[in-house]
Amino acid sequence: MRLISEPAISVKIHKMKQRVRWQHPSILQQGIDQTSMVIDDGSEESSEFSFMVMGDTGSKSHSGHHPQREVAKMMLNHGDDCRFVLHTGDVIYMVGSREYYPANFIAPYREFLVGGNYPENIAYDHMIFKLPILPVLGNHDYYDVPLLYRLLTGPTLSLRQMFRYKDIEIGWHGSNQGDAYARAFLDYLAAVSPAELEQHLNQHYNAKTDQGRCLRYQPGNFTRLPNRYYTFCYGGIDFFALDSNTFNTPDPLPNNQAGDNFRRELETRRQEIDAEELQILTKCDKLNPENPDEAELIAELGAKLDQINEVKIDIEKQLKSHTNTNIDFEQLAWLKDRLIASWQNSAVRGRVLFFHHPSYVTEGSKWNQRQTLAVRHRLRGVFDEVAKSLGNITQERPLVDIVFSGHAHCLEHLRTVNTGHADAHINYIISGGSGRRLRSQRQEGGELLETFTNNNNLSIRKVADSLLYVGRSGHGFEKRQPYSCVRVDVKEGFPAKFIITPLVTELVAGKWCEQQLKPLII
Repeated sequence: MRLISEPAISVKIHKMKQRVRWQHPSILQQGIDQTSMVIDDGSEESSEFSFMVMGDTGSKSHSGHHPQREVAKMMLNHGDDCRFVLHTGDVIYMVGSREYYPANFIAPYREFLVGGNYPENIAYDHMIFKLPILPVLGNHDYYDVPLLYRLLTGPTLSLRQMFRYKDIEIGWHGSNQGDAYARAFLDYLAAVSPAELEQHLNQHYNAKTDQGRCLRYQPGNFTRLPNRYYTFCYGGIDFFALDSNTFNTPDPLPNNQAGDNFRRELETRRQEIDAEELQILTKCDKLNPENPDEAELIAELGAKLDQINEVKIDIEKQLKSHTNTNIDFEQLAWLKDRLIASWQNSAVRGRVLFFHHPSYVTEGSKWNQRQTLAVRHRLRGVFDEVAKSLGNITQERPLVDIVFSGHAHCLEHLRTVNTGHADAHINYIISGGSGRRLRSQRQEGGELLETFTNNNNLSIRKVADSLLYVGRSGHGFEKRQPYSCVRVDVKEGFPAKFIITPLVTELVAGKWCEQQLKPLII
């Protein structure tokens, strides 16, 4: 039985638009921009400020240890002066089901929430943040559970175990095509009655930007995001949050003999993965989660299942990709226009993008996924168009200062070289090691190469270097699993300078210990 399912891109877009009443007449009449917000905390004009970044978090404790909670403690120790937290997606594992929010999000981050002394009393769709946590959607936040599985196994744990999914965070509700995330974090206008909509808009959409009226985000009071992708300016820095789940469709396979051969290779690989998954589930059947050693092995096997399912989904997306029409061109056009507007605003000192799927990465299971390449090429196309439109206005500065992402369960700093495109010389920070099972770097090392096609001629060139990798390494007694997030200090001046401090904690001899890593100056 298939473990998880993912809605089509067209469904994701349609459902999310319904939830925020996209372009409703009342919204259009009042000139409201549903993709912008203002963080109203009284300090948004400060030229120096700090924030944190985390990602791939929403897991429960394993074998008596809770890495996500330890990262949260580290954030509390090092972030008392931070203004907000960016979350790079996968808020909840294994699927974004509402039943996991209390244990896998509310409890770990209770100090960030109003009423956090009693986290059990906080409903997932009524969270109020003292310190804003600003997420983007990850693939797991969109994942669902097959209907047959829900019908058969939802009411009873014993049946769940019979289906070999014991100790794996599947749940039985599923995300309902991203609905749980939307109710937790977005301004869910679909739940506002028609009679109350105008009053709601007047009360909460009373901030202004150059694009018109927008949502006023008030920590400790009204804490919702306007859309699945959005932008805000803080301290002269423009932030752009994207939903990469809707533009990560792999390019279509060639309609020729080579494409047919590759398609057959993919189908063979999928069969091999199915057999490997069955072997792992069979091993899990023989283990007792009450035994600490066996529980640790179950966790290891669960990590392998994570990777297997991601590879399987990547393969299925390649096999189903027949045209380039299943892409969120609306969002990409929005990003292009907003980046151009940002560069034309002389008050903006820097630009930060954050989204889930990394475009450059050396983590072993992600670096050559077709989804990774798809995101890279789609964003590269946007950057090229922006650069062409701007001309010399950038004065050879990179179009964006930093790109944050998750998906890869590690902390990594990469910098692109001269790619021949407008995504050259950009710093990419992957913050996906904040709670879910960590993964190791690929054996090929930190130099990323890419194949380019020009007039039917192929050439291979270096496009990026990995300058720091913090993730799983070693085996047996030498195994290391350092969990992480980052603190970012933005300094005054033009252009802005960013100091990024890796925050890393690791379980050593039964005790969690912080590591001291050198800050990155960007």
